[in-house]
Amino acid sequence: MKQTFNSRDPLYLQVVRQFKEKMANGQYKPGQEVPSRRELASQLGINPNTAQRAYKLMEEEDLVHTGKNMPSKLTGDLKKFSFVRQELIQEAVDQFIEVVKSLGIPLEEAQEELSRRYQVNGKASESDD
Repeated sequence: MKQTFNSRDPLYLQVVRQFKEKMANGQYKPGQEVPSRRELASQLGINPNTAQRAYKLMEEEDLVHTGKNMPSKLTGDLKKFSFVRQELIQEAVDQFIEVVKSLGIPLEEAQEELSRRYQVNGKASESDD
């Protein structure tokens, strides 16, 4: 299953972002085994060196652990999972604020619209289950 990537951001950072999103939304669990670098490259249709670079960064961030002759696993540290989730929430809120401010929209108006849309979208996705 090939993944679609944007052309703005480095590919390896987009791969790391995907891992973080899956950690934040519960698709990945603490301590879960993850694909090897070659498997990931094949699944995403990317160069193995790109997958290696993504894993290296995730290892530096203590999100993935790889032992000798052992499969790579996500950290079992629940605080790391919580931190990743909080990081993504803050990033999304920062982006939202930046756009709303640049448009000159008052905070109250933006909050009302955000609440309304969140509820509408939440109900739509719940009924899809």
